[in-house]
Amino acid sequence: MASNRIIPPSEPRGPQPADRATAQKDLQQRQEHKLRSSLRAGAGAEVILAVIAVLAACYFAKIVMITLLVSVLIAFTLEPVVTFLGRWRLPRSAAAILAVLLLCGVVWAGSYFFYNRAISFVHQLPKYSQKIRGKLSHITMQTREIKNTTQKILPGEAAQNNKAVPVKVESSGSDFFTKGLGTITEVLAAIAFVPFLVYFMLSWQEHARTKTVQLFQAENRTTAYVTLGQISLMIRSFIAGNFIIGLFMSAVSMAVFGFLGLPYFYFLGIISGFLSLMPYLGVVLGAIPPLAAGIGILKGTGMIIIVLTVLGLHLFSMNVLYPKVIGKRLQLNPLVVTISLLVWGWIWGALGLILAVPVMGVIKIICDHVTSLRQFGEWMGE
Repeated sequence: MASNRIIPPSEPRGPQPADRATAQKDLQQRQEHKLRSSLRAGAGAEVILAVIAVLAACYFAKIVMITLLVSVLIAFTLEPVVTFLGRWRLPRSAAAILAVLLLCGVVWAGSYFFYNRAISFVHQLPKYSQKIRGKLSHITMQTREIKNTTQKILPGEAAQNNKAVPVKVESSGSDFFTKGLGTITEVLAAIAFVPFLVYFMLSWQEHARTKTVQLFQAENRTTAYVTLGQISLMIRSFIAGNFIIGLFMSAVSMAVFGFLGLPYFYFLGIISGFLSLMPYLGVVLGAIPPLAAGIGILKGTGMIIIVLTVLGLHLFSMNVLYPKVIGKRLQLNPLVVTISLLVWGWIWGALGLILAVPVMGVIKIICDHVTSLRQFGEWMGE
């Protein structure tokens, strides 16, 4: 007799088509994630290698880089003069050469003036030598007392130091002269190039800017044009702002130094005022010239007034004047400024401390307008 029992269908073995599609999609997403991570890591490594390569190039070609950057700053400084002369219907090339000649004349006159003041100041130092010796004799006596006390406490080491055989290292004077002459020759050659570079930067400004924009692809030329414009505005505001702030600090310094009776107070005021413009280090550099001139002339109160004046002017300019005059165009956080001073000071020396802030300002503007570098620009900002 046939059975009426219903046999259920057997369950399918293996994944269903929908499950296989989901698994393939998940696998594809994981692979895309790994690929993006690899590309991101590779891009980060390329950026690091590029930064190292650029810093190495700046270190080994520092004279060339400094010459170019100084010429750029001078060209931006003279641009208003060229524009003013252009209003008199002078060709741009003629206006540029007149501006360069005017700059050379101002530099020569300033060098002549400050050189004569420096020579006169050095000639006046013997008059104060007795007072300076009296101030330094107290420090010398304290140093001798510390040395004698150390020898009493550590007689063994003192005896060993007395038994030590002095070694005198002699260097060839000709080698030193040759090295020094080579360095001086390079610096003089770089300085000789500056007027020519400034002239060509001024006379060929529009051509250079147009051709620079055309180096980029058509879809990126607008961004490149805007970026170059913002860099120009930043450099101009940086130069003009520093000059105005430097004049203000020099005027106040000259008034205070003249009231204290420092010799050549106008000479010291200008030096101290413009040295104080350097971020962080400006307090020390701006206080050294008046303090050195005040040794043997001023007492403790006068020295304290000099330190407080330089410190107060530096803090006021960096925290009040600097943000209002330059801060709109140059928005760098203090950490970036400090790191830039350290790095560029190590690479380019004293001039690196002067060029560090505008260089980092240019880098930040470029990062702000490049999509892949925008995060670095945000990190560098305030």
